[in-house]
Amino acid sequence: MRACVDIGGTKVAVSLSADSRSRDLIGRTTEPTAKTGSNDAVAQQILRLVDQVCAAQNIDPATVDRVGVSSAGPFVLRDGMFELATPNICGGIAGPARGLPNDWMTATVEAPLKQRFAHVRVENDAVAALEAERKWGALKGSDHCAYVTWSTGVGVGLCVDGRVLHGKNGNAGHAGHSFVSDDDNDALCGCGNHGDVEALVAGNSIARRFDHPPPELFAAALAGEPKALAITDGLCRVMGRMLYNLIATLDLERISLGGSVFWHNRDFLLPRLAAQIDGKLEALTQDAVLVPAGLGEQVGDYAALALLD
Repeated sequence: MRACVDIGGTKVAVSLSADSRSRDLIGRTTEPTAKTGSNDAVAQQILRLVDQVCAAQNIDPATVDRVGVSSAGPFVLRDGMFELATPNICGGIAGPARGLPNDWMTATVEAPLKQRFAHVRVENDAVAALEAERKWGALKGSDHCAYVTWSTGVGVGLCVDGRVLHGKNGNAGHAGHSFVSDDDNDALCGCGNHGDVEALVAGNSIARRFDHPPPELFAAALAGEPKALAITDGLCRVMGRMLYNLIATLDLERISLGGSVFWHNRDFLLPRLAAQIDGKLEALTQDAVLVPAGLGEQVGDYAALALLD
């Protein structure tokens, strides 16, 4: 048996699979991401949730020997194993101003899991989602592509010439932490940056900056409320320019978009994002397209499964 783990800044989800060659998942349980206690709290939560899913499915937990972990990054390597330096989980990175209830600089994940499971693979969640989208979703057949999640945070997985990019510590694709503004002092990212993409447009940033969570903001914009429309246009300008920069830098042909902020408002947001790309340096952009994630809201579950081939 295999366990498929999706770690986000908001929730942790665990499913089981008997065969990585199919998309069949057995059971699913989810909880808000652990953010208190010692810095192995997330790993201990995963272990408990694996046992919980097994009990619900009448499966012996001892039969689970392989675990794929799709997690929001960045990562640091310690003794050859991944720890999370995730701004929306580790409160020590940006300090008390960010409001997280811990002082962790990292959250240990891989080491505690390897004490129990024979095989553990940890990947950035956007990279894992990219692999799932290339295997089963909207990026099948594409060798020059990206998966972008617009959710609690902003993450990117990249593929060029048929090769998924990882980087020295598995952090390739963190375009959400690229700077786009130097005068937004109210836009504090969990990484400590002021004015990066995530600080300006991520789901938790929208709620902090504009006193409205994304569902309320976009509902008002859809209703034609002028202030909400102006805010939405500003968000799409930031996000759309990040997408343009990815296309221009890596010569991409296709970008698949997911994440809760985008997915629940995709019909409204997609044309506004595309407008930031269309007609700009057409030698680079004319054959590049933005598409909704083919795996929809389940991309996180299948992302972890895609790690276990």
